[in-house]
Amino acid sequence: MRYAAIDIGSNAVRLLIAEIVENDNTISFKKNTLIRVPLRLGDDAFLDQHISEKKAADLLKTMQAFKNLMDVYKVSDYMACATSAMREAKNGAEIVDRIRKEAEVNLEIVHGKKEANIIYASHIEETLEKNKNYLYIDVGGGSTELSVFSEGRMVASSSFNIGTIRILDNQDKEESWNDMHDFVRDNTRGFKSVMGIGTGGNINKLFRLSEEKEGTPLTFGKLKTLYNYLNSFSLKDRINVLGLNHDRADVIIPACEIYLTLMKWATIKSIYVPKVGLVDGIIQTLIDKNLTKD
Repeated sequence: MRYAAIDIGSNAVRLLIAEIVENDNTISFKKNTLIRVPLRLGDDAFLDQHISEKKAADLLKTMQAFKNLMDVYKVSDYMACATSAMREAKNGAEIVDRIRKEAEVNLEIVHGKKEANIIYASHIEETLEKNKNYLYIDVGGGSTELSVFSEGRMVASSSFNIGTIRILDNQDKEESWNDMHDFVRDNTRGFKSVMGIGTGGNINKLFRLSEEKEGTPLTFGKLKTLYNYLNSFSLKDRINVLGLNHDRADVIIPACEIYLTLMKWATIKSIYVPKVGLVDGIIQTLIDKNLTKD
């Protein structure tokens, strides 16, 4: 059996097709195929509050291709979620309708809180040490989702309009940074120490560049050194010399800044990078939904 997850983000659009594995009454999944298309919807949405006809047409073609792939892979259930860029675009609902009619894909524009809940549906808290406190940070193109875990359970969660594309387009507001700072201060000040958990394409890339061993956390110092190193190259050289993808080479800098800022605010010395994201949370949400049906 296969499930599919579609994540329409502000920087890229992703399709994950996963094999559902049942073993000793536990259901898990194995990633089969992951496709990423760098559409950059955020450039339109954050500057004009409107997705251009060209980008809307590209998104429609991508959804048609994803639908064909899901059919070929015989996917039995799927869920498609659009996040920050589509939330902000005034023509978001109109595009959703067009995709439903022309690509036969049911797409939901999810609000920030629901996005955070889906990301954490990947049950990351089950792998945490129960006696420690964690700040879970998911940085996207348009928003950053934060959750605080203490004694193995989530105690606070919120979404903020701070993201990599938003920063590059100078559309991040001081008020949003202040709100995020207040959230971190109010929800972590009672703890003696806080560990970080980072998800999203940029932190995954940063972890690979760090050459740390799988499962080892990234220290604040190591992340700061990486940031300074990447920042010492021009955008062109980050692509040509370091071999970063075009749509990664620019956003990785503001992503670094967000992670470092949050680590500083919460006095986080190191951050774990479990390589999960919204698509993983969507697959787990589908597993949980279909379990309750049975």
